[in-house]
Amino acid sequence: MSDTRLSFKEMCARFDVTPRTLRYYEYIELLSPEKEGRNRFYTPREVARMTLIMRGRRFGFSLEEIRQWLEIYQKEGTEPQLRAWLAMADRQLLALREQARDIEESIRELEALRSQTQAMLPDP
Repeated sequence: MSDTRLSFKEMCARFDVTPRTLRYYEYIELLSPEKEGRNRFYTPREVARMTLIMRGRRFGFSLEEIRQWLEIYQKEGTEPQLRAWLAMADRQLLALREQARDIEESIRELEALRSQTQAMLPDP
């Protein structure tokens, strides 16, 4: 095996994903490993794509959004892909900020309820 390719097992270990996840990403055409018999090998291109997939998932993008974004590069090139990324990032930033506000509000409410409950108990 060449040093520039990763085996299926190495790819799972490198990205801390299950074999099922890796096979699913291949099934939905996010990844296209080289196949030799029953073995799959991942080139630097596939490793880079997996890095982008994992980053996109961390930021809350759906797999379909990530797939479409990666497809833009193949069909239209870098500049359209970068413009699409900016639009996706702007939408996701709005959603994350709203989630952060909702979480902060929940924290405040829970703290208030906890304080009220604590006040009902006799001092130890």
